[in-house]
Amino acid sequence: MIANLCHALVDAPIDLDVLLIKARGPYVDRLPDSANIISLRARHSLTSVWEVSRYLKQERPDALLAIKHRGILAALRAKQLARTDTPISGRIGTTVSAALANKSSRRRQRWYTAMRKHYPKLEQLIAVSQGVADDMLAITGMSESRVTVVRNPTITPDMLAAATESADHPWLSADSTVPVIMGVGRLTEQKDFATLIAAFARVRLQREARLIILGDGGLRSEMISQATTLGVEAHIALPGFQNNPWAWMSRASVFVLSSRWEGSPNTLTEAMALGIPVVSTDCPSGPRELLDGGRVAPLVEMGDSEVLASTLLSVLAEPPPSEMLTKAVSAYHQDVSAAAYLQTLGLSV
Repeated sequence: MIANLCHALVDAPIDLDVLLIKARGPYVDRLPDSANIISLRARHSLTSVWEVSRYLKQERPDALLAIKHRGILAALRAKQLARTDTPISGRIGTTVSAALANKSSRRRQRWYTAMRKHYPKLEQLIAVSQGVADDMLAITGMSESRVTVVRNPTITPDMLAAATESADHPWLSADSTVPVIMGVGRLTEQKDFATLIAAFARVRLQREARLIILGDGGLRSEMISQATTLGVEAHIALPGFQNNPWAWMSRASVFVLSSRWEGSPNTLTEAMALGIPVVSTDCPSGPRELLDGGRVAPLVEMGDSEVLASTLLSVLAEPPPSEMLTKAVSAYHQDVSAAAYLQTLGLSV
């Protein structure tokens, strides 16, 4: 999302510096060449404070956007040390209370205390959905005027073009008549692919279908064991991380978001932008906003494989019109999102 945002910002145009901690990962190469990429020596947000402070003193940017909780704390501390007047804004991309629900009470308290103490110093706190914004307001006690919802820059011309490329899997060939259900995401507790696999097994009792889940993560072996126990291992594929998941998604019969929590679910947004029928859990937060409370596409209770299976069967039998899905995500186009970021940061041109 940040790479998408950076491309739109340099096209705005503005002079863009990108300060990176641990400059590695599959998306670093997607940052725009026309941005000034600054790889910090620090390998952790908290140890980056001195470098960021020096940057603020020397460059005195018109605005600084800090990404995620630790980045926000580091940026605010750096401003204090630099004694500059650069407005600092932050971006939160997940529902923090849900993400911390299964953590220790000590860890939750540490995060909440830091948020209540420091976040009110921000010029603006940008939330990726209204659900995230409400969560932040409840945790921090900030004024509503200081928390702004800006939709993710999920939909880009490159993404839409990539979706037309070929997907190297026999189940997705043009002559295949067996419907493919698809999930995408890290193989973690958050994404709850266990419920999706259980629902798929129920679907298979009533009709032929296949399931593809794209992504890597620590629960891969558990997912394979579950599929074997349910007798559907031959009908499930786990191809791992894909550089072009959109080519796979565009050929699916239905996309499923089975998560227990999100901030703003990018994969669900992408599937809708491609006109693919979708089903989502009603998790905090984002799906209810995207799907207009279930009017655009079905919302199901988290962790309920029986209801998810029956909903999948209904959507496979009678998919919704793709035009309704693409229209529902118009605010998530890259240029629309970037314009909202610029306005929120006081940089509109």
